Amino acid sequence: MLVNNKNFNHLKVHTQYSICEGAIKIDELADYCKSKKIKAISLADSYNLCGALEFAEKISKAGTQPIIGTQINLNTSEIFGKVTLYATSEEGYKNLTKLSSSSYLKSDAMKDPFCTLKDLVDNNQGLILLTGNYTNFFGQLFYKNKLKDFEQILRTLKESFKDRLYIEIQRHNEFQEKNFENYLLNISKSFQLPLIATQEIFYINEDMYEAHDALICIGEKNFVDDKNRFKYNNQHYFKSQEELKKLYSDIPESLENNYNFHLRFNFKPKKSKPILPSIASKESGSPEEELSKLAKQGLENRLESFIFKKNNNKPKDQIKKIYEKRLLHEIDIINSMNYASYFLIVSDYIKWAKKNSIPVGPGRGSGAGSLVAYCLDITDLDPIEFDLIFERFLNPDRISMPDFDIDFCEEKRDQVFEYLKTKYKNGVAHIITFGKLKARMVLRDVGRVLGLSYGHVDRICKMVPFDPSRPLTLQESIDREPRFKEEIKNNIKVKKLLDLSLKLEGLNRNMATHAAGVVIAGEKLAEQFPLYIDHSSNLTLPSTQYDMYSSENAGLVKFDLLGLKTLTVIDNTIKRLRLKKTELDLSKIDHNDEKVFSMLSTGETTGLFQLESAGMREAIKQMKPNKFDDIIALVALYRPGPMSNIPIYNDCKNGIKEPDYIHPTLKEILTPTYGIIIYQEQVMQIAQTLAGFTAGEADILRRAMGKKKKSELDKQKERFINGALKNGIAKDVANFVFTKIEPFAQYGFNKSHAAAYALIAYQTAFLKTYYKEDFIAATMSTELTNTSKLREFVEELKKLKIKIIKPSINKCFSDFKAINGKIVYGLGAIKNVGYEAISNIINEREKNGTFKSFVNFINRVNTKDVNKLQLEGLVKAGVFDEFDRDRNKILNSIPKILQKIKNINDDKDNHQSNLFGDQESNQTEFEFLPSKQWTQKELLSEEFKSIGFYLTNHPLNEFEEIFNQLNICSYNQFYKNEKNEGLVAGTIMSIQEKKSAKGTPYAIVKFSDKQAEFELFLFAEILISNREKLKESESFVLTLQKDKISGDNTKKRINVKKVLNLDDVINKPYSKVTIELKNDYDLDEIKRLLSIKGETEINLVIKHEKKQAHFSLQENRKFDLTHLKALKAKKYVEKITV
Repeated sequence: MLVNNKNFNHLKVHTQYSICEGAIKIDELADYCKSKKIKAISLADSYNLCGALEFAEKISKAGTQPIIGTQINLNTSEIFGKVTLYATSEEGYKNLTKLSSSSYLKSDAMKDPFCTLKDLVDNNQGLILLTGNYTNFFGQLFYKNKLKDFEQILRTLKESFKDRLYIEIQRHNEFQEKNFENYLLNISKSFQLPLIATQEIFYINEDMYEAHDALICIGEKNFVDDKNRFKYNNQHYFKSQEELKKLYSDIPESLENNYNFHLRFNFKPKKSKPILPSIASKESGSPEEELSKLAKQGLENRLESFIFKKNNNKPKDQIKKIYEKRLLHEIDIINSMNYASYFLIVSDYIKWAKKNSIPVGPGRGSGAGSLVAYCLDITDLDPIEFDLIFERFLNPDRISMPDFDIDFCEEKRDQVFEYLKTKYKNGVAHIITFGKLKARMVLRDVGRVLGLSYGHVDRICKMVPFDPSRPLTLQESIDREPRFKEEIKNNIKVKKLLDLSLKLEGLNRNMATHAAGVVIAGEKLAEQFPLYIDHSSNLTLPSTQYDMYSSENAGLVKFDLLGLKTLTVIDNTIKRLRLKKTELDLSKIDHNDEKVFSMLSTGETTGLFQLESAGMREAIKQMKPNKFDDIIALVALYRPGPMSNIPIYNDCKNGIKEPDYIHPTLKEILTPTYGIIIYQEQVMQIAQTLAGFTAGEADILRRAMGKKKKSELDKQKERFINGALKNGIAKDVANFVFTKIEPFAQYGFNKSHAAAYALIAYQTAFLKTYYKEDFIAATMSTELTNTSKLREFVEELKKLKIKIIKPSINKCFSDFKAINGKIVYGLGAIKNVGYEAISNIINEREKNGTFKSFVNFINRVNTKDVNKLQLEGLVKAGVFDEFDRDRNKILNSIPKILQKIKNINDDKDNHQSNLFGDQESNQTEFEFLPSKQWTQKELLSEEFKSIGFYLTNHPLNEFEEIFNQLNICSYNQFYKNEKNEGLVAGTIMSIQEKKSAKGTPYAIVKFSDKQAEFELFLFAEILISNREKLKESESFVLTLQKDKISGDNTKKRINVKKVLNLDDVINKPYSKVTIELKNDYDLDEIKRLLSIKGETEINLVIKHEKKQAHFSLQENRKFDLTHLKALKAKKYVEKITV
């Protein structure tokens, strides 16, 4: 035996890809290997090869030999457990991949992935097998006393694996390990199989034990304190060489085999060039020939259908020549880069989708800059019309994969996946993704396994600011939020929660699927790349075990089939119009329609793609767009960085400022954008015009400016200046121009992408201009579960003075509908109701007529379509108000109602009718349980819970007169008036807490009053002092202060100075009240109402004919809102002033 290497090799390392089992990130493992000068290390994740490529790449860079293995379940002899397999060669890795893939592809949702003994025997070449520990397959055979099976299976494996089969010895000082080891030593002798020492490694350092134990509990949905659960010992970390040699010193053979194990391997998975399926055929010829033929045919079609019609003032021959030259240029580049197959594959499934009435977007990303893509129907934008550059997409000087991001209608995208599966069979798959234990998630999971109450953990989680654009780590949140320290002080378990969560944060939590992306390779995808099936997702296709990064490195080509809700909205709107005998083809609408731009200029852009945010509305109002190019510019500019150029663009467009074209030669390029460099394509055009760059060279310059690498920038600057000198431009001028365009290039936007999205935005604007009711109804129907979106649309409908038909069991449908210029509320949007259930109820109504009464509803509804939560939602939303307006009465009787419905359904199923059946079906009354009718406030509160906002009324309406007396106005009134400070009442609709860059907390609170919704910022001091009472549906009186924004006379900054509960303001005793009485007043009644002594000075004014008598009560009385309402109700009270 070789003894030249006396290092103990760790062969059973579990990274975070062993989901909820391994707690090692590969980056941290690579750092460990480098620091400890580890010679070789082996990956042995459970059930997958997800980390194989990443492991091989990063461990090699650390100077360590990577060995690739995995643990696969073996299912035989009624035993289900793990064995470990390692790939010694390329053939071995193919077999390992095949086994890993088939373990998922053959399994179902009820079992973990597995292989059979036959699978192992048939695919053993190039693989080494280790028998595993006492919890694995052979350990289970031993402890279930299946020793004959043990020996028979081992014999079978030895016959096929020969000297590639090891008996594995592990020592973690765990229960049952020793008994199993004794048996294995005997088996090794009798079968003449080599022993090998290994340690199961789940974490790097010993201090990770407790956190790892919590991770195991998270995966097993168990509690840390459960004494009956399986528990690992604290020995599963990287021990020192000395410790390990001492541990196995009594079995020198096992150590020797471990030392030499890595010498049997001469393979690691490597990066690969892109792999595409061969689509050549005898009929079509090579992919290159097919691409050229189809592109030229497509150009002829585009010229006749669109291009000639748009350019009818130019000679056709001249136009055709321009397009043919560009087409041939692109085809040459595509074919030279071997990407013809890619274009043909994308074109094929897009054409299939369009042929099958599946809405497809116009394209997005730089792909819209390709004329070939336009001719192949991949995109719907003419790149020449919009000055889009092909080299921004594909550049032979900058080798990268083409990447078409294609949007499909969300509801029909699965049909495209079905088509791909039919066409490419086993050669297509989704890409795996991994859910992470991010700050909030790790707190929830660890809190649960520690046994902390859900409410307590939820409160702690909400201390972590939710900001997807700038997510904070848990440590950052703890450092910035003092409430964490308070929680630790009050509860020792919170310290434990935070300590464990910090150690587990960022680890993989679960496997999922990137549903939008697919890879398309050859027929033998499952043998070349490990595959996985997500049984929980009901997806048509399997997924790669490699994530997006590793998939690309492995040579898999990604195709993005994205779901865009807006396409569903557009499709549904057109279908609704078709039902009303209105046909509309959006590809033929005028892109310079004055009415559309007039509507956009109002800023009423709710529901319009890309244009509906508050900031965008303000920008579009100031811009006053009047051409399609304005929409493209706005889509490109409305981002951090270039956003500051929006006022300059608007001022130049509206003649307030003169554009600055930097240099006369750039005027033609910058005229469409009023002297501002908005697009990356403009940077490229400037380089071509001024410095004689080729399109490919210009793309390299654009990229260099964007990446800001000084060495590359200096090289490009020199090239730019030299090129400009050759074109007769002075050196100082060239230097000046380069300096001016550089900052623009850093945040310049891809015009191809902006133009494609501007087209969809314009289409939605067109629909809203001419068919607003149907468009809004279609949009709301795609947002049934999005309460905040629905609320925005209800506000929009109020502004547009479009009436909403409130929830009604007889007037409404499951979706929102536009009928006679009104919007009928969609019952599927009511919380907990369920779209399918309410659809079935509506179908019954449409089939057999309206429900005559509540009893009639009970008699006709199917028990499968109603449960307690569904009925509660319907009742609270007022769906049955036409039968009975006492919602609480119906709510309290729901258990009785459900029992009645069940009895009626059971009788129908059994074809029975009781003696009184006919009488019951004719009844119009139901014996509801006695209950107290809700007050207006209670009714609206329950309605809010069910709908998510106020629809039938607003909680502030009943206080209108009191608000007038207390000088409390609406937000809009305050914003427009001249006062710098005032009182405004509002009800909270939503609240979102965030942290500033300095770590101070603030909240964005959306309030609602009877006129509109408004958004206010609550900063640190106000937020902290009021945090506990700031809850959705609660009403407040706000003291607001107005500051004008410097340099802008129209905008005002509103600051919140004070927040008071509405009840506290309303119920607060008044200091002074004057009550004006008519001649027929009832003095005894007034005495009774004002009998309690209090703090309010009471003045009475008694009117008799033209005279008035003034009286003041000697003692102050109690007088609050209750008294005010009681006296206001009396006919003899003319007026009350507080």
